[in-house]
Amino acid sequence: MSTSTHPFLDRLRQATDDHDLDALVACFAPGYRNETPAHPGRSFEGTDRVRANWEQIFAFVPDITSRVAGYAVSGADVWSEWELSGTRVDGTRHLMRGVIVFGLDGDRAAWARFYLEPVEDGGTGVADAVRAQVHADGPR
Repeated sequence: MSTSTHPFLDRLRQATDDHDLDALVACFAPGYRNETPAHPGRSFEGTDRVRANWEQIFAFVPDITSRVAGYAVSGADVWSEWELSGTRVDGTRHLMRGVIVFGLDGDRAAWARFYLEPVEDGGTGVADAVRAQVHADGPR
């Protein structure tokens, strides 16, 4: 796949890779809403929270890089698959993968549905994972 994607995604990816906090925050509209459906308590509004989140990310994962694995556009909605990787200041690996659906207002995100999750090394197999999700007593 080409490194070029969608102009918005290109700007967001470049700001992330350059660790340019101002350019990254400029990708989001002032009333930006971030919905995290799998973790509703993590949802938020506003670019101040975007800035605060990314200040922490840049501080604790100083070599973070991003990759857009794929995307699709439907009107003003941009569906995108991301990978964020780097090394945390404590030396451990940082790796997140998932989907972010952006709703654009012009060239900035007005809202997003955020599905990025940390990648789990090893872990249980699919049978145990399904059982843990549907059984009250967890895996067997």
